[in-house]
Amino acid sequence: MDLKYPARKLSRSVLTMGNVGLQLLWYFLHILLSIWHSILAIRCFIESCFITCGVLEKYKSLNIAKLRYLAIVIESEDAHQTSKVVKLLQWLDSIGVKNVCLYDMNGVLKKSKEAIFGKLKNAKPIEEVNEAVTLHVPEHMTLEFVSYADGKEAMVKAANFIFVENLKRQNFGGEIDGQVISEPLLNEALKVVGCKGPEPDLLLVYGPVRSHLGFPAWRIRYTEIVHMGSLNFMRYGSLIKAIYNFTKVHQNYGT
Repeated sequence: MDLKYPARKLSRSVLTMGNVGLQLLWYFLHILLSIWHSILAIRCFIESCFITCGVLEKYKSLNIAKLRYLAIVIESEDAHQTSKVVKLLQWLDSIGVKNVCLYDMNGVLKKSKEAIFGKLKNAKPIEEVNEAVTLHVPEHMTLEFVSYADGKEAMVKAANFIFVENLKRQNFGGEIDGQVISEPLLNEALKVVGCKGPEPDLLLVYGPVRSHLGFPAWRIRYTEIVHMGSLNFMRYGSLIKAIYNFTKVHQNYGT
């Protein structure tokens, strides 16, 4: 009697049972994670409602002076919802946040600038503020609009400035600086070409992914980043909580 056939059949049966077992385990873990995320979502929703209603006392006192400049990153598809963006800005204005940078990758918010200013009578563009915006606590809200293209343009301008400066040095008999571009050198170039921009203290991301979606990296070296979920499900209580948590953070900037 050939014993190879029963052995192969047994091996296939064991392999099939193993695959079924792994699939069942995966489905079980998937269900557990789904339940866990649902519990967290319900908990966050209830907490947000309590904060909005003023039930949780600690959220009533915000050290809003610590938040000098706030950046809002919105996924470009959601950025088309101008009414929600305006509502978010109205919440921020009522909280006392006066300096805000609005960013989306495709420049949708920039294109909606006039509509946003039309609904926010208390807002002005950052270009109209003469002094350093982070030192300026105006009665009106100051808005800056940034897109991914602005970051690319800024890098091109800074690189061109560094190249021209090296070229001038060579023409005057000096040596071309062949060193790798350092952070201080790049920061100085960005400042000279007018693309440095204020560094946000806090950056709130409204979108499906936990990413700053291309926000200029040189402006968020020490920025606290918080993912807020989709703009469609934004909540006033969650906004208050994010700002409150930021005001309680002690930041060490090093030397």
